[in-house]
Amino acid sequence: MKKVLTLALSASFLIAGSLVQEAKDAGLVPIPSSKAELLKLIDNPKNHITDEKVNLGKKLYFDPRLSKSGFISCNSCHNLGEGGDDGLEAAVGHKWTVNPHHLNSPTVYNSVFNDKQFWDGRSPHLEDQAQGPIQAGPEMAATKEHVTDTINSIPAYVNEFKNAYGKSVDITFEKITDTIGLFERTLVTPSAFDDFMNGDKKALTKKQQDGLQTFIQVGCATCHNGVGIGGGMNAFNVTETYKHMNVGDFKGDANGMVRVPTLRNVTQTAPYFHNGKVATLKEAIIEMGRIQLGTKIDDKQAKSIETFLQALDGRKAAIDFPILPASTDKTPKPDLN
Repeated sequence: MKKVLTLALSASFLIAGSLVQEAKDAGLVPIPSSKAELLKLIDNPKNHITDEKVNLGKKLYFDPRLSKSGFISCNSCHNLGEGGDDGLEAAVGHKWTVNPHHLNSPTVYNSVFNDKQFWDGRSPHLEDQAQGPIQAGPEMAATKEHVTDTINSIPAYVNEFKNAYGKSVDITFEKITDTIGLFERTLVTPSAFDDFMNGDKKALTKKQQDGLQTFIQVGCATCHNGVGIGGGMNAFNVTETYKHMNVGDFKGDANGMVRVPTLRNVTQTAPYFHNGKVATLKEAIIEMGRIQLGTKIDDKQAKSIETFLQALDGRKAAIDFPILPASTDKTPKPDLN
């Protein structure tokens, strides 16, 4: 009996090992288990990650005073308490303005693994991306001057910048958004899938392993690959036209390319697609098969893939709401107009 169990376990480990190799061959890459290796992957060589910068960036991320109204922060649309997004079809910003292109807020979790930022990939990295929403009229609606005047008017913030960057630091708009971007680089959520790929053959259930195999065999990994399980630029409407393409005017970049969303924590980031018109993960899987792969994904396959995607729900670091420094008489007042 003991020999039979040993043989069964050996066979199970061989199958799991084969699946890991199949996943690697399909372009799927795990988040490194080593903190040193992960840091190499997420660090900005032009502005290295330090605890002081990250803690400051976290405060700025949560501070609504960076917006014109004094009401909206980065966390408003990219809520770290849930999937790193807002759960809405389209982002809502200044004066309750719905995004004029009906664009959905992407998750900020694991966004460091994106090749480019924004749905049309117009931004090369997180530090640059952070500048956009702050200045966009339908979002935070602030000017560079408003942001720099706000931060420089608060002595506690000035001291924190000096502590993070040195006493001679010039607190510019770019330095502020660079610091927000640096904090966002650390929002990485390793999952059971990564444990499995990194050698723990028991990290995924049999059904999750079957789902991973279905995910690969159907062709999902053609676009959803790399460390982010997505994040690259790819053609959209390859074999058919997305059924809600008429909602909003988004058509991708100049070449019709669209950034592939990460599938990490995808169970927590509904609704789906660039305009948020697909409510469930099952529907999203079937629709993607139709328009991107030219494949009719049946209910059994969709359920199998969805079971695997649940294994991409990652471990999030505890995020305590930071205590923000007090405003002064020189701090710009909120403007709701």
